[in-house]
Amino acid sequence: MEVILLERVSKLGHMGEVVKVKEGYARNFLLPRGKALRANDANKAKFETRRAELEARNVEARGKSEVDAKKLDGKAFIIIRQAGESGHLYGSVSPRDIADAAAAATGIAVHRNHVELVHPIKTIGLHSVDVSLHPEVTVKVTVNVARSEDEAAAQARGEVLTGNAADRDEVRAAAAALFEEAEAERIAEEAKG
Repeated sequence: MEVILLERVSKLGHMGEVVKVKEGYARNFLLPRGKALRANDANKAKFETRRAELEARNVEARGKSEVDAKKLDGKAFIIIRQAGESGHLYGSVSPRDIADAAAAATGIAVHRNHVELVHPIKTIGLHSVDVSLHPEVTVKVTVNVARSEDEAAAQARGEVLTGNAADRDEVRAAAAALFEEAEAERIAEEAKG
């Protein structure tokens, strides 16, 4: 089926292009959401008469999205979830969870369909996620999934919290010993000079 795009659709085309898509995609996604019209002579004429209006609306929406994107770009959001010792969540973090966290933290209207998440997040850790506020405006945010606020702060510092507790304790002890050794060397250097 051929359709006329009323706005830019990623991986498909730009506004005004006539593209060939599968019937189901057009019927279930593009047409109901107002992203396209069936490509026939009447709709082509209708599009041409509304083209200036659609382009002006697109420029206005893109401008607003760019302002919001500057506030959102590079931000990190903490999502607390229950997880096992290995770091696997007992549920998952969905686009809705990320959108809610971003909207609550920034005050920007972020919807779940703005979050481009291929698979739900199922492990604790830092995850980079794309957020498309407009088809032409995409930013990256970091989602810090942890079991507690303390773990989220530790992950933000670069600590790895997955694996069993004994391994984590061993790594922390080794790091503490390294810092104590460096401190002892610094004190010895100060005593000499």
